[in-house]
Amino acid sequence: MNLKQKFLGAAAMLALTAGAAAAEPGLIIDLGGKFDKSFNESAFNGAQRWVAETGGEYVETELANEAQREQTMRRMAERGANPIVVLGFANASALSEVAPDYPDTNFAIIDVDWLGDLPNVRQIAFSEHEGSYLVGMMAAKASETGTVSFVGGMDVPLIRKFACGYAQGVLAANPEATVIANMTGTTPTAWNDPVRGAELTRSQISQGADVVYAAAGGTGIGVLQAAADEDILSIGVDSNQNFLHPGEVLTSMLKRVDNAVYDVFSAGADGFEAGVVRMDLSNRGVGIALDGFNEAIVPFSMLSEVYAAADQIVSGDLTVHDYTSDDSCPVLTF
Repeated sequence: MNLKQKFLGAAAMLALTAGAAAAEPGLIIDLGGKFDKSFNESAFNGAQRWVAETGGEYVETELANEAQREQTMRRMAERGANPIVVLGFANASALSEVAPDYPDTNFAIIDVDWLGDLPNVRQIAFSEHEGSYLVGMMAAKASETGTVSFVGGMDVPLIRKFACGYAQGVLAANPEATVIANMTGTTPTAWNDPVRGAELTRSQISQGADVVYAAAGGTGIGVLQAAADEDILSIGVDSNQNFLHPGEVLTSMLKRVDNAVYDVFSAGADGFEAGVVRMDLSNRGVGIALDGFNEAIVPFSMLSEVYAAADQIVSGDLTVHDYTSDDSCPVLTF
């Protein structure tokens, strides 16, 4: 091999190395931080599982404020991350502007299915109303007062979807039950206000609630803590939060954001598929958490009824109304 051949071979190897580095996936974590023990942390855990299993590396950024959304996507695309997973519906508008400008970069966004036909965007939505229905049934069956409650984060259709599914499950199990629902706020700060979450929970307890479901990101940590302090049951969300207060968290409504991130990272740029993906009960995208931290407080009779309802939902024999389908809830007024 002459000097010129050696040089060309080395250059080709450098190009391949640069290409491999440029193909590292990226993760943009929404407001509230990656250790919110809920939505963001579930996504982070999915990325970490991919790292543990593949030895790969990825680029990560945590948003600190609303103004960073678009610029963060552009910077990550320009540094060569591919595919890029963006967490949260609040990033939808920015992504619809950014994605067309980077046609060779693949994006996946969690909690969005309305961006239209973007050839380089995977839109991943969850049937949170289905999982919330199941934990609503559990809440009604565990309640001794007949009053249960819900604390949401930011008052947006997505969180009303959780609340509506929950209320339907509660009333299916106990038609005489009362459901109290409160939202933490109307701005993104509602996702990370555990003090306010605790205040709302204590107010609901004063109205008779003895089981509370939190769908509020980091704010939910305050909800679960207040419930434990007042010796009532709570229900976690997104990640499995049963361990936070063993024996006092009835269950957690699992939203497998971790699987969504893991799947996108595993597919990589070459295996990426655009379009809308729905994660629901049928593909274990949502569900309930049962483990050593809560199995003693979840009787077999409760599980049997919940699993039967899950089977009916999957088969189509039972339909849970989706608030976002028409911005209404047949059993709950907001």
